[in-house]
Amino acid sequence: MLAATLVFAAVIVFLILFDWNWFRGAVGRLASAQLNREVVIQGDLRVHPWSFSPKVEAYGVRVAQPDWAPKTGDQAGRPMAKVDRIAVQIKILPLLKGEVILPLLAVDRPDVRLLREASGRANWVFGNPNAPKKPLKLPAIQHFIINDGQLRYEDKQRDIFFNGMVSSNEQATGDGRGKFVLEGKGQLNRSPFTAMVTGGPLLNISPRRPYPFDATVDAGPTHVTAKGDITKPFDLGRFETQVSVSGPDLNRLYALTGLTLPNTPPYKISGHLSRKDERFDFQKLVGRIGDSDVSGDLFVLMGKERPYLEADLQSKRLDFDDLGSLVGAAPATGRGETASAGQKVEAGQRDATQRLLPDATLQVDRVKAMDAKVKYRALAVNAPNLPLKKVRLDLTLDKGVLTLDPIAFSFSRGDLAGKIRLDANPKVPRTDLDLRLTNAKLEDFIPIKSGGQPAIEGGVMARAKLTGYGNSVHRAASSANGQVTVVSPKGEMRQAFAELLGVNASKGLILLLSGDNRQTSVRCAVADFTVKDGIMRSNQIVADTGVVLAKGTGTIDLQNEKLDLRIEGQSKKPRLVRLFIPINIKGPFMAPKVGLDTSGAVTQGGIAAVLGTLVNPLAAIIPFVTGGGAKDADCASLVAGARGDGAPVKVTQTTPAKVKN
Repeated sequence: MLAATLVFAAVIVFLILFDWNWFRGAVGRLASAQLNREVVIQGDLRVHPWSFSPKVEAYGVRVAQPDWAPKTGDQAGRPMAKVDRIAVQIKILPLLKGEVILPLLAVDRPDVRLLREASGRANWVFGNPNAPKKPLKLPAIQHFIINDGQLRYEDKQRDIFFNGMVSSNEQATGDGRGKFVLEGKGQLNRSPFTAMVTGGPLLNISPRRPYPFDATVDAGPTHVTAKGDITKPFDLGRFETQVSVSGPDLNRLYALTGLTLPNTPPYKISGHLSRKDERFDFQKLVGRIGDSDVSGDLFVLMGKERPYLEADLQSKRLDFDDLGSLVGAAPATGRGETASAGQKVEAGQRDATQRLLPDATLQVDRVKAMDAKVKYRALAVNAPNLPLKKVRLDLTLDKGVLTLDPIAFSFSRGDLAGKIRLDANPKVPRTDLDLRLTNAKLEDFIPIKSGGQPAIEGGVMARAKLTGYGNSVHRAASSANGQVTVVSPKGEMRQAFAELLGVNASKGLILLLSGDNRQTSVRCAVADFTVKDGIMRSNQIVADTGVVLAKGTGTIDLQNEKLDLRIEGQSKKPRLVRLFIPINIKGPFMAPKVGLDTSGAVTQGGIAAVLGTLVNPLAAIIPFVTGGGAKDADCASLVAGARGDGAPVKVTQTTPAKVKN
């Protein structure tokens, strides 16, 4: 008995006097093997075993960078992490039930440097880099302290840089219970950044009860608030929260989320966000983007080679200029319109340069960084000067190829629908566009009235099939190749305007000035262009009316955004006095000028001969526009008229100096 007592006493004395620093090397080597990089404890290793909650303290802990880390620059020679002191306390009795509860986790003056290369390799990934990624999972912590933490985060893959401070502690509250506070602040991509997470007191935390929290994040002008619960503390792979997000542009959320979101006007959206492992669900999303409402559901799958987003969204009323932000166009900035400060500057530059096609650069790396499938519907549209009623977009993004199929706009009468495909994988991105306008009406797009009646009316159909190369809308248009065709198979227009297609000054001007509202038929009108290297060259521009046959030639320069068109008319009826002067339409898209060419003679040829030249072109043009399905698209009356009526009297006339009455 005495011997046993002496042995027990000797063990107690040994443990009391034992120097735990003898194990520093062994602990460092064990940690190095687990993390696959060097871990060193340079200071003391202290153990306090005589408790149901034993405590371990390590001083001067250093975790080295991986072998591939930069050997030059401001990161050279600096460890991934260095910590003045780490203190951990664990409860013994809950371990018997399989629960890990830490009464204390304290980290003094940590300096952590996180780095991810453009290839995606990251220094915070330990062990096998190809192993499935899992969300961070911490045990329940009853007292969590970070004193004077420094954090530097450089992500070359996502072009993100953060440098700031992190701290946490518990603060007293008015009810005497206290609250947990985790705070970070610094610079994110050269913009101010602050984040604060507050929660209930940690003292009574249990892994069997949800832990409530509130969070706010301000990243430059982007503001995020959240209120929810961590389902099982502190398994960060499972939580439920109500989130509100606002900012000048959804695209700026990339730094916070890693998701490639479209450019938008200022927005404010909210909804219920939940996480279950690598799946994030954002349900009952509601809010506004620009001057448009938006609602719906979406989810994101992480942990794959690329994040995957799927969404089903709709707007009860879409403000059409908000949609232009998707292709880099600044929204309208007039009174009552919503636009960020940067977008107002872009709009000013657009107006100053008189450019219509956006030149905002496509973020190619971001397009290739995720996959997506999005459905969007606008049930009503606010589009001044356009008879637009509904919008439908189905978008897929797969391995760097973005497809809109269909992209569809429903007008009061008629539809514009088709497919756009953008391949961001080549060195120079390629865009293919094929859009058709069907069953539309001219009077809806040319709302000019005379005496309460439309100045021109009738059906219209069109098709644009183009391929372009470049990383912006303007650059793709500047290199475009393909065909653009517009056809009006039959209709009516005010006779005065038909006479002016010439211009027949002796007839058209008199009718126009006198307010004569007589109508004449439009048997067929065609504008067909071949597009090569961004230049649209006319193949056929013809309008066959009851009184005048108008023909046109010219080009439309998509790169410089300029028009250069010429229209000449021939009367179908003999006139005692005729003055036919060609019309020139020249200048930038945003401000073209219409002028008369009075420089010389206009030769009046045979109408039938002119119409006859359209037989073969129409045979190719009409199927291109209609696909062979439209009943009234063959312009057959135009060709039949040429064959049946014969040619009127041919007159060659030199433009007189003055008009004689």
